[in-house]
Amino acid sequence: MDKLPGPYEAFRKEHADLWKAYENLGMAAAREGPLDQQMRELIKLGMAAAYGSESAVHSHTHRALEAGCTQAEIEHAILLGITTLGFPTTMAALTWAKEAIQAHHS
Repeated sequence: MDKLPGPYEAFRKEHADLWKAYENLGMAAAREGPLDQQMRELIKLGMAAAYGSESAVHSHTHRALEAGCTQAEIEHAILLGITTLGFPTTMAALTWAKEAIQAHHS
């Protein structure tokens, strides 16, 4: 993802060493198993939806699109949570993802 949200950019500038360690941890986790980038982003998107984090849903929607995921795959990753997360949480996440998809394509 080319541009991070403002608070993340500020954290990265103010705490460069900590940010680098955080980034390295994420890269190590990605290399630890057999999942490809698309699958990893869809899983992270599902986790963001479960957590109810609008900014994380936006971020991982953009990252999933950049990894080559389709809108249908992104929506499916969120809709799978409907029986676990409940209807309101799933609909909120779906709304956030659709906003991110629209912003990504504009």
